[in-house]
Amino acid sequence: MLRATAAGSTEERDEELEDEEELRDGGVPFFVNRGGLPVDEETWERMWRHVARIHPEGEAVGRGIRRATDLPKIPIPSVPTYQPTTSIPQRLEAIQKYIRDLQYPLSSRYNHTGTQFFEIKKSRPLTALMDIAKEMTREVLPIKCLEAVILAIYLTTNLPGVERFPLSFKTQFSGNHFYHIVLGIHSGGRFGALGISRRDDLMFKHLEFRTLADLLQEFQGAYRGYWHTLRKVKIGQYVSHDVHSVEQIEWKHSVLDVDRLPKEELRRELERHTRDMRLKIGKAAPPSPTKDRRNSMGSPLRGPGSPMRRISHIERRPSTEKKALEKKPPTDMNGYQIRV
Repeated sequence: MLRATAAGSTEERDEELEDEEELRDGGVPFFVNRGGLPVDEETWERMWRHVARIHPEGEAVGRGIRRATDLPKIPIPSVPTYQPTTSIPQRLEAIQKYIRDLQYPLSSRYNHTGTQFFEIKKSRPLTALMDIAKEMTREVLPIKCLEAVILAIYLTTNLPGVERFPLSFKTQFSGNHFYHIVLGIHSGGRFGALGISRRDDLMFKHLEFRTLADLLQEFQGAYRGYWHTLRKVKIGQYVSHDVHSVEQIEWKHSVLDVDRLPKEELRRELERHTRDMRLKIGKAAPPSPTKDRRNSMGSPLRGPGSPMRRISHIERRPSTEKKALEKKPPTDMNGYQIRV
């Protein structure tokens, strides 16, 4: 019993460390705005200091922007609306376009400020995360991939017959690990994905993949095109369509070591996970809070944080036993990294 307890605590510590690593972009940490909105002075100045460190023009670019009086107005995209006859694929394309249009004024369609403006705590109940998504539609600030997943969940809540699940990747390039996440979707017997990335082929996927294995293979091939090796995939369960649900998103129902599993075994694991997701549809979700309870919760960005609670590890199924920590290969002499 003591050995089992120690093994469980070790696994939890490893996962906590890995969650912290996900706040790094190819080994380079980025800041998270924990002060809510509007952005406080400390966060604002920290962001500009970061820009000065990484931009070729240094502090000059920041001074030029902050002193300018004739900056162009940024167009604010509208949340997509649909006609009753609009098909599910067309609605998903409209949602993806909206998520990308949030980044269009930056030309690169990605948040390169070094700051994540919306603090996403994965342990929060779904209703609190949906409040953050509403805040994103109001504030229209640059977002990163995790924020895009939360926003995509919110925008697909009212789509009938569309099931959503988190799909995250851990890759390796030149000695560093990189993390990325998209929202997997399933509808009409086909899989696809919504999200945002620096790379066009690492976010939106049309509903055209017959199995989850086919979808994963598509992402793996895209990573290979950027010389990234896919090491691990984490797949969550279907997310509730009730925006007032107090249940937590299950981010890691299956954890698969892609580089260690034979192709056929990987396919069997993905088929098993697909069956697990289908079984969840028939299970009753926890009751939503009452109207008075919802009103008292408020926005998580403007009030105190929700109490932390870890997701149970009972149903989580890693593909293999935890392997020993491998020695990290040295980076190249120039420290060059292809971020995805």
